[in-house]
Amino acid sequence: MILGTCFLDLFVNYSARLGYGVVLPEIIKELDLSRTASGSIFNAYLFAYIALTPLTGYLTDRLGARRIITACAFILAAGLFSMGRSHSLWTVLLSYAVVGLGATGMWTPVITVVQRWFAPNRRGLALGILSTGYGLGFATMGAAFPWIVTNFTWRHAWYFLAAGALGMVFLNGGLLRSSPEAAGAVPWGLKDIGIPLTTGGSKRKIPLRKVFRHRNFWLIGWSYFCASYGLYGITTFMVDYAKDQLGLPLEKASLLATVHGSCQVIGVLTMLPLSDYLGRRRTIIISNSMIAASLAGILLSGPSWQWLYVSVGAMAVFYGVTFPIYGASAGDYFPKEYMGSVIGMWTPFYGLGAIVANWVTGFLRDTTGRYNAAFVICTLAAVLAVALVWFVRKPVTGETD
Repeated sequence: MILGTCFLDLFVNYSARLGYGVVLPEIIKELDLSRTASGSIFNAYLFAYIALTPLTGYLTDRLGARRIITACAFILAAGLFSMGRSHSLWTVLLSYAVVGLGATGMWTPVITVVQRWFAPNRRGLALGILSTGYGLGFATMGAAFPWIVTNFTWRHAWYFLAAGALGMVFLNGGLLRSSPEAAGAVPWGLKDIGIPLTTGGSKRKIPLRKVFRHRNFWLIGWSYFCASYGLYGITTFMVDYAKDQLGLPLEKASLLATVHGSCQVIGVLTMLPLSDYLGRRRTIIISNSMIAASLAGILLSGPSWQWLYVSVGAMAVFYGVTFPIYGASAGDYFPKEYMGSVIGMWTPFYGLGAIVANWVTGFLRDTTGRYNAAFVICTLAAVLAVALVWFVRKPVTGETD
């Protein structure tokens, strides 16, 4: 019940977040926007998202995930409906910022509550199943948005998503439970392997400020920044890149989103369960290395749309792993009572990486007329994401300096 409800939360949320790039060419056309302006719209979402997610993470630890996720689902629905009603750059900016505000409850609280409901050696499996939600959401939008645009308008795509988010208000309020202890249960997997209920917590409680000063927090955070930069710098603009620079028709360019979303499912169902055995740090190193290689493949694909599809698919396999595996690191490297706060404080690293990538990529495309230089920077950022996490060491406990 917990996993299914959270799956639907991610499906709706990431359909709205990643679907923006699919419908972007139509928004650019009707509102007569530059690529820099279109990147700024997504950044309005990200500004709201990263500014308030640390607070959302803190409130999740204090008030419970159920209340936070339910309230944010309602805000998400309002923002998505407003997107469909927008007729100028400023109204789109404000509307997507409201969507970003609602989205603060659709990741940090979700991944926190799922980790609390599963034993440490079952979290990778649980997060793998959960994370198919955003891959399938992106894949569905890649197929559905062009059909909606052809038969209705791009505005109706947002109306459909708003209806889905409103439905999640009732599902979250009725089905979600913030922790197994609150429901009189234990995390799944503890009884099978005989781990006591207190496993995963610190031996003695340490101040939250000590967690935020630890080198692991900063190394993982900046690695998250670089990984986000590399991924968003290409993902946000890949449909426009295929349509504008390579000259593919919208239907063929939009298919990249379907390939991307479908391949994400492969990654999260294989790499995340494997992380229970490989460890989160080693899995992040492998994943980010493959992302860097795939981004280089996209850059070198040239006019070959077949090779572009293959490269995007390879990137997507590990793209889907990125966000949950960084979130799972909070449960592995920090005390469980601070999971929501740590994930929330890492979100600005992720968000700033995406914001800078969107602006830089859009600006370089507008000034050079091509995406090549911007994609080189994305590839280098992915390499740096590998280097930073290499230095992460032992978990933070009451005895850790």
